[in-house]
Amino acid sequence: MFTGLIQGIGRIAHVEPLAADGGVRITVDASRVAGFQAHVGDSIALNGACMTATVVEGARFRCDVSGESLARTCGLNAPGDVNIETSLKMGDAIGGHLVAGHVDGIGTVLRYAPVGESWELVILAPAALARFLAIKGSIAVNGVSLTVNRVADTAAGCEFSINVIPHTHAVTTLGGLQPGSRVNLEVDLIARYVERMLPGR
Repeated sequence: MFTGLIQGIGRIAHVEPLAADGGVRITVDASRVAGFQAHVGDSIALNGACMTATVVEGARFRCDVSGESLARTCGLNAPGDVNIETSLKMGDAIGGHLVAGHVDGIGTVLRYAPVGESWELVILAPAALARFLAIKGSIAVNGVSLTVNRVADTAAGCEFSINVIPHTHAVTTLGGLQPGSRVNLEVDLIARYVERMLPGR
């Protein structure tokens, strides 16, 4: 379990194909993440996707990403920057919202531009996620806990907007987004269970 408060930006430094199921073995460099510590077997969220550390060497670690995970996420199959968050421990503060690290779908950035002192992020989500998105609700975008400001259902899917404050823009990979970028989305955990319990579902 995670909170969506990113600890820092790491980098996928090496990608090695795995023959078994079309997955990959990635080596992640977390040396830029202040105070990073991990052990073999730990769960670590990379761009919002929960992965298991199989080898840890200081601030570098390896994870095996299955073909199934690659099919349902983006940003884990090639070298590049990733948001890093290690899992919650008992007693940790939950400053964001409860994030499971299970990506529900891939969104496409429609707009990311300055508005006043912040940035407006507009994302097109798959239509299947529309029922989980609500104004003032929570969503994780590439693992970052954010608040939905606007929701509009369209023929292409569900368009929603978020206000990104300067701090979040600076300390996560969100600052590098541009129109057309693909992002991992995880809907609010509570919304998922509420939808399941609604009569007639």
